[in-house]
Amino acid sequence: MQQISINTPALLFPAITLMMLAYTNRFLALATLIRNLHAKYKQIQEDREIIKAQIANLKRRLVLVKQMQAMGIISFFFCVLSMLFFYFDKTSWAFSIFGLSLLSLLISLALSLNEIIISTKALEIELRDMMEEK
Repeated sequence: MQQISINTPALLFPAITLMMLAYTNRFLALATLIRNLHAKYKQIQEDREIIKAQIANLKRRLVLVKQMQAMGIISFFFCVLSMLFFYFDKTSWAFSIFGLSLLSLLISLALSLNEIIISTKALEIELRDMMEEK
């Protein structure tokens, strides 16, 4: 078994914290977009189908951001738990739980990539729509 110490999980603290901050910023941006589209939907009778499609896209992205945040929190939890097991000199448990922390972090990053891809496709649709009007 590879040797790691309490310092190894501690190295993930700043990375996970910054990642969670970025996820929170994404959530806030999505919430603002959804509120703006909702207000636009209530005011404008035409182009409602486009707005409905945009809202469906944003709902999917919102679910992904929630899952990203959940996996990030789970990763952070396992990271702290791993450090606790190192503290109590339960190295084999600490090693295994740190592996779960890394796995959770990897899933969170994969979800983040998926959300970015969906976001980019939505922006490309908006750009194409504007280019067709010219």
